[in-house]
Amino acid sequence: MEITINHQLTFFEILPSSLEDIVLLYTQGSSSGIAAALNDFVVPKSKWPTTVLSANDEILIIKAFQGG
Repeated sequence: MEITINHQLTFFEILPSSLEDIVLLYTQGSSSGIAAALNDFVVPKSKWPTTVLSANDEILIIKAFQGG
């Protein structure tokens, strides 16, 4: 199955079961300061564990950082 993560097509033999799984995989286990959108809609962090993914979904993961 394939999904797009941050504009890059990614293939999975078995699609992770939730948005939370993808975020933790992509951020190497850290979800602090992270925002995620699924198919152009921001998903509240509290809903990540129950947000089910499907083939061809588009996910955008953004990490906040300090600086100026």
